[in-house]
Amino acid sequence: MSGVCHHLRFLLLAEAVLCAATTRYQDVLSHQTSPITSYKNIQGWSSDQNKWNEKLYPFWEEGDPKWKDCWKGGRVTAKLDSDSPALVGSNVTFFVSLKFPKCQKEDNDGNIVYERNCTQGPPVFQDQQVYVYNWTEWIDNCGWENCTSNHSHVFPDGRPFPHHPGWRRRNFVYVFHTFGQYHQTTGRSSVRFSVNTANITLGKHTMTVSIYRRGHSAYVPIARANAIYVVTDKIPIFVSMFQKHDRNISDSIFIKDSPITFDVKIHDPSSYLNNSAISYKWNFGDGSGLFVTSSSTTSHTFTLQGNFTLNLTAQAIIPVPCKPVTSTAPLPTSAVMTTASSNSDSSTTVESMEDNPDGGCHIYRNGYYSTGISVVEGILEVNIIQMMSIQMTESQAENSLVDFVVNCQGSLPTDVCTVVSDPTCQVSKSVVCDPVVVTDECLLTIRRAFEEPGTYCINITLRDDTSQALASTLIAVNAGSSSGTTEGVFIFLGLLAVFATIGAFVLYKRYKQYKPIERSAGQAENQEGLTAYFSNFKAIFFPSSTERNPLLKSKPGIV
Repeated sequence: MSGVCHHLRFLLLAEAVLCAATTRYQDVLSHQTSPITSYKNIQGWSSDQNKWNEKLYPFWEEGDPKWKDCWKGGRVTAKLDSDSPALVGSNVTFFVSLKFPKCQKEDNDGNIVYERNCTQGPPVFQDQQVYVYNWTEWIDNCGWENCTSNHSHVFPDGRPFPHHPGWRRRNFVYVFHTFGQYHQTTGRSSVRFSVNTANITLGKHTMTVSIYRRGHSAYVPIARANAIYVVTDKIPIFVSMFQKHDRNISDSIFIKDSPITFDVKIHDPSSYLNNSAISYKWNFGDGSGLFVTSSSTTSHTFTLQGNFTLNLTAQAIIPVPCKPVTSTAPLPTSAVMTTASSNSDSSTTVESMEDNPDGGCHIYRNGYYSTGISVVEGILEVNIIQMMSIQMTESQAENSLVDFVVNCQGSLPTDVCTVVSDPTCQVSKSVVCDPVVVTDECLLTIRRAFEEPGTYCINITLRDDTSQALASTLIAVNAGSSSGTTEGVFIFLGLLAVFATIGAFVLYKRYKQYKPIERSAGQAENQEGLTAYFSNFKAIFFPSSTERNPLLKSKPGIV
């Protein structure tokens, strides 16, 4: 009898030793995270206490020299990302992408090949493809049945790969691990998958992934990666703000007496809140009271200058299936569920669930946003009240000059910019900016030169440190004809003087005779009228002023 007991003890001890020596998922996947002993089951995931087939899926510690030979041509790196933060109850999606050594890529069949015309890889002829790993040829020789029989189409826990039409192109095995559980799948050089967060504790968590490539007798580890993701019971929201005349929308400085548009963005990539009723409660901090709306976009005008704190509360009423009611408890009109929270403040999350009139149930989720803004004076409006073409002299007729008289409302500008574009206002031809000094009234004249005739779109912008306002107009600029007109006038006058001289000489020769100096009163009157006539003619064609270059900037305030 004692021999039998001794034998049983030996068997139990051997079993204990074997169990202790057995590699488990936790041993392989928790090398960068702390083991979790208490958790809720994630739908579709398995416990990391399951056995890991280390013979088929070897495990190497960081720094092991075997990593240098796990891939031809260099090391493969993996990048793991997620779309968190995720509202509890929604799905969080993870993305993994592999980066191969230089000159290597994955082809349409899932094989790894060298890129053509790449200097680092081996020479590739025009009609020849050089493979890094030609898994298609190996799989064709093996086949699904033969490969399955020698255990090459199973995961580390012994479960078989899913047999779907694209299995030949899936030559990588991805094993994800979080919250004491794992998920495994096959894929190509990039995969994505989603996890429901209903049973994941609130707070920050780490997702790790180990990637293996297909081998002849075993799978070979090639890369590992990890990423932080967040599960929260607060609706993730962000508010973007826009104001028409605001010069810099990122500085949180806005203009008085001009409406600001607030646009609420809810981070809900899995569309968890699509069927929810969402309301927005605003407090703009200027004493205007609370404003509640069902629209994610609203506007508000601050009529006072100063610093204000904007507060927003977004509330979602989410329809969910009602939990069964036990027969021992009376039917409640409302229920409160409390779940533990693992976030930094160790607070308690309270879900209120109420009956809907349609017989369903719903829960409330809130999101909060707060920010400070400053409201200052700014330029509210710019108007072009007059356009004048400047008459040019012959020496100044290279360009056509136009004066634009503008005024503005609000604060006084510090600089002005003029953009000259084509008639469609799409193609810019020139941009000119000048500082201006306006001390009293916002009224100034802007002078701009045009080298060629045509129709132009003019945009005039007045700016100060925080604001800007724009006015636009179309203008038709004629050819600079001042020089041509002057030349024509002088040619005409020259010819007229020549003909007048010849005519006077002919008349003088034909009618020349002696006449006494005395003349009658009637003749004197006629002679005075003729003299006055020629005096007027001379004044018209030969003005006494000799000024040919009057000042261009005779008007004060011209820019």
